[in-house]
Amino acid sequence: MAEVEETLKRIQNQKGVLGIIIVNMEGIPIRSTMDNATTAQYAGLIHQLSMKARSTIRDIDAQNDLTFLRIRSKKHEIMVAPDKEYLLIVIQNPSE
Repeated sequence: MAEVEETLKRIQNQKGVLGIIIVNMEGIPIRSTMDNATTAQYAGLIHQLSMKARSTIRDIDAQNDLTFLRIRSKKHEIMVAPDKEYLLIVIQNPSE
């Protein structure tokens, strides 16, 4: 558990990082550095999007799987690292 805490601290201290959210495969936030409303919004929407992306990749090639998802908008960059049991979501300001 200490390794997880250390990794989260290291990510949070990177330039431009606004928040980190860890979500289980049901879309329920487990850990977050953001407020509850923002966490719930990002967790629900990004979970749906990543499941759709994973499904699309598997439809194209059944032997393949989603390993990383990066979304960039004018305001934020959202990076999603899916695992078997969790999603790691990092929101950052791309202009910093």
